Amino acid sequence: MKSLLTYYILILAPLAVLFALKASELLGGSLFVTLLLAYALLYRTYTDGKRLADKNIIPYKDIWKIIIPGRRVKYFRDLYLK
Repeated sequence: MKSLLTYYILILAPLAVLFALKASELLGGSLFVTLLLAYALLYRTYTDGKRLADKNIIPYKDIWKIIIPGRRVKYFRDLYLK
């Protein structure tokens, strides 16, 4: 996942689907919040960590450490700009 465009599609597409389902009232409030938390804590941790591991910035075994608050800020430039 070295391509920046692919990365942005992978992080924004699930949010678009989630909000579209909520707007069409196919998701209840509690399910929406649960899925939003799963997206923020699990999915984004994995995709951000995978991108950094693919770029050889962090080892693959350290992907889980991205969940630590403030860790994404350390890699902001590598994640979102390069």
